[in-house]
Amino acid sequence: MASAPALTFASLRASIRKDNLAPVYILHGEEGYFIDELVNDFDNLLPPDEKEFDQYVLYAPRIDIKEVNDICRRIPMLSERQVVILKEAQSVRADQLDYLAKYVANPSPQTVLVICSRGEKIKGRLLIEAIKKSRAVVFESKKIPDYQIGTHISALIKDQGLTCDPKALEMLKEYIGNDMSKLYNEITKLTGILGRGARITPEAIEYNIGFSKEFNVYELVDALASRDSARAIRIADYFRSNPKAVPLVLASAAVFSFFADLMITYFEKDRSEPALMRALGLKNSFQMKRFNIARQRYNAFQVIEIIRAIRQFDIQSKGCGSRQNEHVLFRELIFHILTAPGHLW
Repeated sequence: MASAPALTFASLRASIRKDNLAPVYILHGEEGYFIDELVNDFDNLLPPDEKEFDQYVLYAPRIDIKEVNDICRRIPMLSERQVVILKEAQSVRADQLDYLAKYVANPSPQTVLVICSRGEKIKGRLLIEAIKKSRAVVFESKKIPDYQIGTHISALIKDQGLTCDPKALEMLKEYIGNDMSKLYNEITKLTGILGRGARITPEAIEYNIGFSKEFNVYELVDALASRDSARAIRIADYFRSNPKAVPLVLASAAVFSFFADLMITYFEKDRSEPALMRALGLKNSFQMKRFNIARQRYNAFQVIEIIRAIRQFDIQSKGCGSRQNEHVLFRELIFHILTAPGHLW
């Protein structure tokens, strides 16, 4: 949309806090967390005694968009500039947002206008054209892809002045996923509790976050990889006894992902560890360890059967072809994985 290179959350936040401001900002995209954090930064631009006179927080569904133009053209009363934050732009029609096009094309130098479209991209043909031609700063808040979650968590931990055990990192990935709000809150909490310079361990996560270091998706996949029947069944039973601990949709997705990746290792021409790590997108040998173990426990035919069984579980857990409780079905799936003979018909 904008001709300038895409901004990162960190670089935009830094420019705001340095008071290096543009007249118009467009904050839009799927990931609401980054938009909320940036709005909070804009909300703190003016001192408290000036906010009452020179800051406007408007909600697009509740205001005539034409009035936003008039507000933006006003002269600040106490401050050198006024701040106008328009929230929930995603909730109004495109033709309504087009009323902002003329202002965006020629904004007041005494106003900082922030337009937020939380959850989706900004809309309005005329508005988008005006944004392209103007000095508006556009930030698209994208969901972090699953394959980048580990890298993102590692970067945040490093930025907080902490280090992290490989197993603890895997636990955080599975517990938090790509929920950015939860991620930042939990890492910030750990920083406050442990202090900068500390190392995040599985024990620290279990004690301070409440995520069991023994009964979790990571440990389940680890038990299945080593074909440790007793441990895998024990974890599945824990999930059944504590249904709120781990959603089975996430557990089955993690199990499927592991065996789908394991299947890749059987068909790579170069089966050296560096080559397999590249094929699987792994960053360190610790992550490769469970694949090496699993390759000794399962053959390709068994893995194909397992993948088919996981897909069948997914269908049945949604009520198709079975009326059994999903935890009963999941336990049967775990047993099937552990005993898979590799029959394809």
